[in-house]
Amino acid sequence: MNSLTVYAFAFLIGAITGLRSMTGVAAVCWAARFGWLRLQSTWLSFMGNSIPPYILSVLALGELVGDKLPNAPSRKSPGPFAGRVLIGGFAGAALATGSGNAAVLGALAGAMGGICGTLGGYEARVRSVKALGVPDFVVALIEDVIAVGGAFFIVSRFD
Repeated sequence: MNSLTVYAFAFLIGAITGLRSMTGVAAVCWAARFGWLRLQSTWLSFMGNSIPPYILSVLALGELVGDKLPNAPSRKSPGPFAGRVLIGGFAGAALATGSGNAAVLGALAGAMGGICGTLGGYEARVRSVKALGVPDFVVALIEDVIAVGGAFFIVSRFD
């Protein structure tokens, strides 16, 4: 896979992280575990160990549930926003590293995707609820499908 494609996927995994903060990085861990990403002998080799994919999957599932609760914090508030940008950058760095590209560029692409996914996802969700006249819960479920399906699609391209 050429470098431009890798960085585009790093941006997209960041955008997925903007939608659901733990989904992208959990998918990246599974890709490392399955050997789709070659992270052995790198600073990210721990991601392919047996425990991290399960921990991150539990966190991702918890977020899928927690996002539907009325007291869920806004993804645009400073803490969650910064977390999504950092995690998106981390996931992007992992994709770049696992494919033999520059981790720094992957991190930048992932962080930019995290910003776009956070802000764009928020706007899309709010506007979709208004335009469709459906409860927020319905649009949130669609967003879940996009995040999980998109994350799987992205990491499966690295096999």
